[in-house]
Amino acid sequence: IKEDFEIIDKKQIPSTAELKNEEKEKTEEGRWSAPILSLAKKASENLALSYGNALKSASLVGFIPKAVSNDSTAKTSARYNTMEERANLMNMMKLSIKILIQSALSLGRTLDSDFPPLQQFFVVLEHCLKHGLKAKKTFIGQNKSFFGPLELVEKLCPEASDIATSVKNLPELKTAVGRGRAWLYLALMQKKLADYLKVLLDHRHLLSEFYEPDALMMEEEGAVIVGLLVGLNVIDANLCLKGEDLDSQVGVIDFSLYLKETQDGDGKQDGDITAVLDQKHYVEELNRHLSCTVADLQNKIDCLEKTNSKLQEELAAATDRIGALQEEQQQLKQQNELIRERSEKSVEVTKEDTKVELDTYKQSRQGLDEMYTDVWKQLKENKKIRMELEKELELQIGMKTEMEIAMKLLEKDTHEKQDTLVALRQQLEEVKAINLQMFHKSQNAECSLQQKTEAISSFEGKTNEMMSSMKQMEERLQHAEKARQAAEERCNKMKQELAGRLDTCRQQMSQLDSKCSTLEKELKSEKEQRQSLQKELHQEKDATTLLKTELQQMEGLKKELRKLQDEKQHLEKVCEEQEQALQEMGLHLSQSKLKMEDIKEVNKALKGHTWLKDDEATHCKQCEKEFSISRRKHHCRNCGDIFCNTCSSNELALPSYPKPVRVCDTCHTLLLQRCSSNSS
Repeated sequence: IKEDFEIIDKKQIPSTAELKNEEKEKTEEGRWSAPILSLAKKASENLALSYGNALKSASLVGFIPKAVSNDSTAKTSARYNTMEERANLMNMMKLSIKILIQSALSLGRTLDSDFPPLQQFFVVLEHCLKHGLKAKKTFIGQNKSFFGPLELVEKLCPEASDIATSVKNLPELKTAVGRGRAWLYLALMQKKLADYLKVLLDHRHLLSEFYEPDALMMEEEGAVIVGLLVGLNVIDANLCLKGEDLDSQVGVIDFSLYLKETQDGDGKQDGDITAVLDQKHYVEELNRHLSCTVADLQNKIDCLEKTNSKLQEELAAATDRIGALQEEQQQLKQQNELIRERSEKSVEVTKEDTKVELDTYKQSRQGLDEMYTDVWKQLKENKKIRMELEKELELQIGMKTEMEIAMKLLEKDTHEKQDTLVALRQQLEEVKAINLQMFHKSQNAECSLQQKTEAISSFEGKTNEMMSSMKQMEERLQHAEKARQAAEERCNKMKQELAGRLDTCRQQMSQLDSKCSTLEKELKSEKEQRQSLQKELHQEKDATTLLKTELQQMEGLKKELRKLQDEKQHLEKVCEEQEQALQEMGLHLSQSKLKMEDIKEVNKALKGHTWLKDDEATHCKQCEKEFSISRRKHHCRNCGDIFCNTCSSNELALPSYPKPVRVCDTCHTLLLQRCSSNSS
């Protein structure tokens, strides 16, 4: 696997004895370089130890066999190389992070993108992310970019969506490498670089699409590097992405920063010049930062004005909606009251009707139940008699020949019995007519009971008559039996009478069956009436449930009204808070504009005038007198020119100096005029 960086060889790493000799030769060490050199020494020792341990472990495990084929040796060497690369990258990462933190703490300010340790840190981190990347084939050729795995952070961690959108919106970035570098810059400024990379390492199954299995991000070294990156949260980085060419930067590790000493300053003059340059850079950065903040504040004011107008429109719409809802609520209240009154009236009427119908139904049901029980008892008795008669018939089948002779004698009696049967049939027809009348009258619920009671009384009278007729028939049969007894063929007459009785019983059974069918029909009709009443009750229950649901809807509308009123109050509060925020923003804007004017004056003073050296000036610029031992040189802190004591005796407080400093007469008058104009 070939990477874009060089692997440190064991021969290139200096030994500990050489480093100790170099330390003895160097007598004076700089403030800043001493800790870096110690870290470099430790790193070199660690690299040497890791190199030796890697060789030992490879020989023990079997990565370096004695006599193997060329393929196996190539594989073992490739594995050894990847292990060595991972160890080297991890050690370089440790060094770069330590040096970056120490230098940042010694300077005690925010770091710029031009800071060399910070640039080297990003180069080393880029090499770590590129280690073991899979090459994606395209139409142009193979492409390796570490921006692909970084894009996964947006899906896994929604907080990183701001970084992704800001990187995509940068028009200067055209390649994936530039976007990846911009992403790393923004993540470091947010102090969440370690958190985002930890999220990636927690989902290594997704990283397998982009990295080889032996890559640094897929092994334990990746977790170690993420732990080291947590220490960078101490640093405040102020990196400007605009104007920087991130696409074409060459990522080369500068080992001289870690292994060489830095020389001391040339002198006090160089220190003063560096201090002035630092002040200049600081002022320029402040100016840039303030211009960015002013632009952001203007954008925020525009957004707040837009949101305020939208909120006012929404308030007006909400007030209109509340008025309409109040009118609808009043209408619904009126409708609800009308529906309540109607429903209460209908419920009362239906309750009364159902009570009356239930009473009538109960009375009719009791009478029919009694009739049904009586008829059922009669049927049971007739069935018993029928069984007994059938048994007697079986015994008397052999006596039919004798009964034929007796039948001729008893024809007269049969004629009389036929007359009685005709009378009974007429009575049965009358009973049928009465039953039909009862069936028609049962449809009227109020008059049904009276008709049924009358029909039952008439039916009981007729049944009594039938019983009396039956008794008469029995008496006649007894007389016939007596005549038969008197005659020689009494037995035959008894058999004929039994046959007649059987016929009458059968007829009575058929009559009783017809009565039962009529009674069952009446019961069915009453059941149908009951079902219709139950259906009406269900309909009324449904109507009551509908009314209840309408009442619940009314309560829901009331709750919505309350919510809308609460929203209205909340919107009014938000409007008041936004107006207060706008006022505060206006105050901040006025203050920032004043600061901007001061900074612009300082920039003009710094750009327009240069600091003259003492050797260049021989005469005073204002009075043109020659300098001597008595007439000494003095610098004007505003314009940088050299004047005599009389021409630069005034003192004023400048923005770049906290205390009043020496100023020439011309600068003194100009600055006083500006102060007076600003105060007015």
